[in-house]
Amino acid sequence: MYNICYRMLGNEMDAEDVMQQSFVDAFKNIESFTFKSTPGAWLKRIMINNCINHLKKKKLHLVNIEDAYQLKEEPDMEKVEYNIDIVREAILKLPEGYRVVLSMYLIEGYDHLEIGSVLGISESTSKSQYSRARKKLKEIILDRKQEIYGG
Repeated sequence: MYNICYRMLGNEMDAEDVMQQSFVDAFKNIESFTFKSTPGAWLKRIMINNCINHLKKKKLHLVNIEDAYQLKEEPDMEKVEYNIDIVREAILKLPEGYRVVLSMYLIEGYDHLEIGSVLGISESTSKSQYSRARKKLKEIILDRKQEIYGG
């Protein structure tokens, strides 16, 4: 459960706080559990909602990455060898809005309609945020690999 919070928030202290609050919320609202899903899925939903609320309190802004960054021409990513540490580091460097959409789609398994509903954005905005997050993630990974291995 900690990993869900950490991936969405990108900060250990915030992840611990939100996770703890989520367990408290689940305990306080245990009577609302309807057995339509597993207890783990119910708790996961509480954690994700609390992460989103935490980010909203911090003024989560979904930005157009093309306005914020000049993207380079993308090389073929299949030819790039990278390890999990570089990927984790790159995900944490993404703007919060992109990191949330990317995590919800790739890691948590939500579709774009669900993401849009949870974040209060349209399905098409979720898709474009995801696409831009992937492009920026590739750029960050390639830049990091170039720093490490050169050339």
